[in-house]
Amino acid sequence: MSESLNHLPIMPKRKDRGIGVIGAGFIVRDCQLVAYADAGFAVVAITSRTEEKAREVAALRGVPRVYATIDAMLDDRDVEVVDVAVPPLEQPKVIHQVLEHRAKRVRGILAQKPLAMSYPEARKIVEACDAAGVVLQVNQNMRYDQSVRALRALIDRGTFGAPVLATIQMRAIPHWMPWAEAGRSLATFIMSIHHLDTFRYWLGDPARVLSSTRQDPRTGAKFTHDDGINLYILEFENGARASSWDDVWTGPAREGSASSIAIDWRFEGTEGLAIGTIGWPGWPAKVPSTLDYSTSRDHGAWHRPRWSEAWFPDAFAGTMGGLLSALDTGETPDISGRDNLKTIALCEAVLSGAREHRVIEMK
Repeated sequence: MSESLNHLPIMPKRKDRGIGVIGAGFIVRDCQLVAYADAGFAVVAITSRTEEKAREVAALRGVPRVYATIDAMLDDRDVEVVDVAVPPLEQPKVIHQVLEHRAKRVRGILAQKPLAMSYPEARKIVEACDAAGVVLQVNQNMRYDQSVRALRALIDRGTFGAPVLATIQMRAIPHWMPWAEAGRSLATFIMSIHHLDTFRYWLGDPARVLSSTRQDPRTGAKFTHDDGINLYILEFENGARASSWDDVWTGPAREGSASSIAIDWRFEGTEGLAIGTIGWPGWPAKVPSTLDYSTSRDHGAWHRPRWSEAWFPDAFAGTMGGLLSALDTGETPDISGRDNLKTIALCEAVLSGAREHRVIEMK
């Protein structure tokens, strides 16, 4: 059953384009490089702010060349695609450095999400890549979670009729990286951005956003922030609604109470419904996400396709694969920088709507 749901990414025709990686953190070490190796992609070089860390990751994952600086790596004639995996506050500067390098041989960039911590800054990156003729893909990797992708296939087939309501409920405690303390947003641009982008993937672009945020008590004891817990509703012109409860508190699970941690989603249409789970909270165990669905034609029966792949690390081959496929065909990548500006705009709407206590109309 799962093979017919397009839950896996379509691989590029060419896998031999040389990939140079900027960054050597957890996502690179344990997700991206693992997924790239499994997919057969050609990672040829890596650099990081700390050369020693880059060497450790290269030795662990079999990356053949390590460079002390970004410019030195960009001088490598084999580097045709650059994977930028640095904190969001640093990413715009790094992308502009790649674009301005004298060699001018980079054809594609995979940027992390968030593309930038504000819409104007993200737009500058997109415009700069367009001007340089460099293809920009954004690593919105939840689009390649297997349950998210399989549901999209069912929606495209009209399995559920007209969409009515989509919901995501996240009860999880993230490990906030140190750089998160310096940002203008905590949960919105780091966690909720996944769900906002997923709703766009399933339903298209909303017309309006209603939102409410508050500080997460646990994280608030460490540093000040406004948007630790996010509640928001998206309204679509066709009548569909989407809503997510992004709860990074989940109760005092670290302070002595029992723990109830999970990410669940639900999609309802006029002719059927689907329910699912996201396996990410089980990391570092490899926990596949799930999908169960039924329609008004099934006489009460459930379809329960299953697969062995998991969001972390397997989905990360999808975002790089999308970029490499775009370079093969000359077409726009599936998560292009320009398209991703609409996801960044939703993040801005969540923040503004909560701060100003008003409905935000999307333009």
